[in-house]
Amino acid sequence: MGETEKRIETHRIRCLSKLKMFLLAITCAFVSKTLSGSYMNSMLTQIERQFNIPTSLVGFINGSFEIGNLLLIIFVSYFGTKLHRPIMIGIGCVVMGLGCFLKSLPHFLMNQYEYESTVSVSGNLSSNGFLCMENGTQILRPTQDPSECTKEVKSLMWVYVLVGNIVRGMGETPILPLGISYIEDFAKFENSPLYIGLVETGAIIGPLIGLLLASFCANVYVDTGSVNTDDLIITPTDTRWVGAWWFGFLICAGVNVLTAIPFFFLPNTLPKEGLENNADIIKNENEDKQKEEVKKEKYGITKDFLPFMKSLSCNPIYMLFILVSVIQFNAFVNMISFMPKYLEQQYGISSSDAIFLMGIYNLPPICIGYIIGGLIMKKFKITVKQAAHIGCWLSLLEYLLYFLSFLMTCENFSVVGINTSYEGIPQDLYVENDIFADCNVDCNCPSKIWDPVCGNNGLSYLSACLAGCETSTGTGINMVFQNCSCIQTSGNSSAVLGLCDKGRDCSLMLQYFLILSAMSSFIYSLAAIPGYMVLLRCMKSEEKSLGVGLHTFCTRVFAGIPAPIYFGALMDSTCLHWGTLKCGESGACRIYDSTTFRYIYLGLPAALRGSSFVPALIILILLRKCHLPGENASSGTELIETKVKGKENECKDIYQKSTVLKDDELKTKL
Repeated sequence: MGETEKRIETHRIRCLSKLKMFLLAITCAFVSKTLSGSYMNSMLTQIERQFNIPTSLVGFINGSFEIGNLLLIIFVSYFGTKLHRPIMIGIGCVVMGLGCFLKSLPHFLMNQYEYESTVSVSGNLSSNGFLCMENGTQILRPTQDPSECTKEVKSLMWVYVLVGNIVRGMGETPILPLGISYIEDFAKFENSPLYIGLVETGAIIGPLIGLLLASFCANVYVDTGSVNTDDLIITPTDTRWVGAWWFGFLICAGVNVLTAIPFFFLPNTLPKEGLENNADIIKNENEDKQKEEVKKEKYGITKDFLPFMKSLSCNPIYMLFILVSVIQFNAFVNMISFMPKYLEQQYGISSSDAIFLMGIYNLPPICIGYIIGGLIMKKFKITVKQAAHIGCWLSLLEYLLYFLSFLMTCENFSVVGINTSYEGIPQDLYVENDIFADCNVDCNCPSKIWDPVCGNNGLSYLSACLAGCETSTGTGINMVFQNCSCIQTSGNSSAVLGLCDKGRDCSLMLQYFLILSAMSSFIYSLAAIPGYMVLLRCMKSEEKSLGVGLHTFCTRVFAGIPAPIYFGALMDSTCLHWGTLKCGESGACRIYDSTTFRYIYLGLPAALRGSSFVPALIILILLRKCHLPGENASSGTELIETKVKGKENECKDIYQKSTVLKDDELKTKL
């Protein structure tokens, strides 16, 4: 007897250590996949400028990840449970690394990045064609060389990023459904929320690292090492600046491949946590596994697919939860993907600073919220119905708090000829003829090239030429333009490179917005784990992997893919001035109408999220009337007690039957 107990204890320790190893490995996988995803989302603006493409196309490239994901999600979610789940996850991590590497390739295949400018790099006074001079010519102007135009039109290097993102999406497919279902299958009922909370915490650490990496790369010039950065006349705050977006993708590729290694050494199955000490239960579980293997060989692994799909489709709570998730994802995909662009346009900060602030203010509160939410579920043993109420009302509280962000605004950049007249009066409509005035009509200035300067009157101009500047001093980013006839000041009129700052009040509004964003992130993440438990517990245990996969599939198809595209198209509609390529074609947008941009960025998600509370309330009503499959689950201790009591009752039945038989035999003899 002592030897048996010792063997069982050794078995229990081994199984527990393997479960902990899986938790560590899947947490690292969540870190690596969210690191890659957050870095990609943060680099959208850099990719837009590098390839001179509109925001709607950038949204399609971003949504291509979901295309790769949905190609496999249903099949991986179902068939993955029939195969070796840890190995499937490991293969997925390797494929993600390949996708990240593909996205970095265009940098090594393209020529150096060229930004539009009218200013000479050297600033030499002997080549002042960029200044206001009668019959003058500009240093860089749209070329009419047919060969260069043909080459530029055929440059489709962004397709590498598109394909790489699709491959990354395919690689990420098995991580979520197979990882979560593995934990649900082999962890204690009361420990499962805490474990999932810890894994989701890894999904927050990844974006934090990704955003910090993106902030660093966005601050480094794209061609650093091959060009002299001291000669640049643009800074990271300039909308023509492109950071070293390719460098981070190489790091993400290496991290994903390294993360895959532990999964190839983990077992496919484990005993249920808490049941390792019970020899009868271990024996029964082994018998069940053998029966399952025989069943697979006899019927194949596809036999239950259609019945499971039918069962999930007829589950009203599950289908309503998918509807809520799709609507909410449409809102959050847009907000997260384009938040750096919003901060940049609304508050006048650089992409690097926007990415850094986004990570510092939002991710730590989300991480804390996930952990606290998991601990609350474990400590108080929250039921599914209670979890649904917690998730719904906390989300509603955060939603109401969200409306305060409409008050934290800044004015548009005042750019003469676009949204402001030469007298400093704001203009509602942009007319190309308004670019020119009596002060620069004879300067022979280009009307489309974006090379802004800030006058000492507080107004910005499209270029030094359009500001009427006649002389310049200094070189590079320290260049100063003087004798500017269009800048109306009492003293000497001058201008410097770049747009004018939005002022101290705008910086204060930025701080308020970030604090509000941090509070909202914490409250919403606090509701995330209870909400996720509703999804997991409204299904039968054998349906969980497929159910999670189908849920992910629907959110990808109806939110992840279309949302960035239509949101990007709406953002393009607010553009006030497009960049100009060599052949005069439109490039990336240089400046937006920040007021309309704000209404779209904040208003559309508000409308979407508001509509999601209708099916959420219906779920609460249905939960009052029905009994969920997940509520039958019990803790490991309760399962043992139930099985022991079952054995005792079975023994009593046998004893009573034997007693009755003996009495009958005695009566027969008499």
